[in-house]
Amino acid sequence: MGASDLLRTSLLKLSTQHVVRDTIEKAPVSRSVVRRFVPGSRTEDAVDAVGALRGTGRLATIDYLGEDTLDLAQARATRDAYLNLLAQLSAREYTEGGAAEVSVKLSALGAALPGDGPAIALEHAREICQSATLVGTTVTVDMEDHTTTDATLEAVRELRRDFPTTGVVLQAYLHRTEADCRDVAGPGSRVRLCKGAYAEPASVAFQSASEVDRSYVRCLKVLMAGQGYPMIASHDPRLIEIAGALAAKAGRDPHSFEYQMLYGIRPEEQKRIADRGDQMRVYVPYGDQWYGYLMRRMAERPANVTFFLRGLATKG
Repeated sequence: MGASDLLRTSLLKLSTQHVVRDTIEKAPVSRSVVRRFVPGSRTEDAVDAVGALRGTGRLATIDYLGEDTLDLAQARATRDAYLNLLAQLSAREYTEGGAAEVSVKLSALGAALPGDGPAIALEHAREICQSATLVGTTVTVDMEDHTTTDATLEAVRELRRDFPTTGVVLQAYLHRTEADCRDVAGPGSRVRLCKGAYAEPASVAFQSASEVDRSYVRCLKVLMAGQGYPMIASHDPRLIEIAGALAAKAGRDPHSFEYQMLYGIRPEEQKRIADRGDQMRVYVPYGDQWYGYLMRRMAERPANVTFFLRGLATKG
């Protein structure tokens, strides 16, 4: 295992450590450093961030942070947060043509609740999809750890019965993903391909960065050659270049696919891609539960660790 892979594994383990989380969250400078990656805790903060992105020709998908909800009231509160978010985005005319959409995690909507959790989460997701449709935009269902993959794909199939443009995320580090790309990327489907951001065992996931990259390219070939709408979620310049070449080879119009990057990461490159006429969508998270999200982002791109630690050192 290389140094980069070891760092990634360590960060993913830290993402679940409550003692470390409490220490970082209480550090007086953490909030100001985190703001580069998470624009704020309020809906208004997310909407304002979307407005700034729209001013530079970038699209957005917004995630209300939270997962593994084990309380029905909290699951309902998460649903309501998305309904309020969509209303505010629509009031600012950001949802027209899907310019700003939302990303949801089924665990945040109650999938892990005992008993009827999956059904409750699906109903909450359905309500969010209905609201999104009414204001002219879409919903993408995020993927979580590998134990939820089948349930997530089944929920997306159910949602697509009434909301055919519902998007889904697939993670290239899983051995199964190339086959999943073929299964879910039919006409009109929207598929976000990312590398993956959870600590997974070797029995189900590639462990080295090079293996994950090769899998990403194989999956991307399937999506670009298909009839769906690929969403290339990567900050890797080489993978972005490969994606462009595959799109050209497939004769794809620039509006038949899009690139996606995370809020606060490579913003100048985001603008450059948008300026050249390609579609660039930025993943905008907001809310108080930013710790797990931040640690996974650093695991995905270890260079972010340097930024975060430098911020702690210089502002502390």
